[in-house]
Amino acid sequence: MSRQQDMCAKFETEYSPCNDSDKLGIAIKTIGKLPINGLRHVAENGTCGWYIWCGEEFSDAPDFFKPLHVSHIGKYLPEIKPYLALPPGHRFLVADSYEDVWQDSELLGI
Repeated sequence: MSRQQDMCAKFETEYSPCNDSDKLGIAIKTIGKLPINGLRHVAENGTCGWYIWCGEEFSDAPDFFKPLHVSHIGKYLPEIKPYLALPPGHRFLVADSYEDVWQDSELLGI
């Protein structure tokens, strides 16, 4: 089993991997801060639905997130790759030895 499949099994969710050619939104300027945050909307228009940022601050600024192909996430945040198969409607927060994963139905418009 892959690390992504293991992660989905650990949190009892379906396995919903991203395609390497899909894009995610990443707040490049925040890399290096903790915690690392991720949330997944439903995929659309060539995206996988993931938005990733680091630190305590989230911004609604239109340039906060930059598009990045999933295949390149290992260059920036390799530690989050196992989380990227969690299905839409999920969030994660990781920092050092801390890990939290939860479902957020608001991400699905429910």
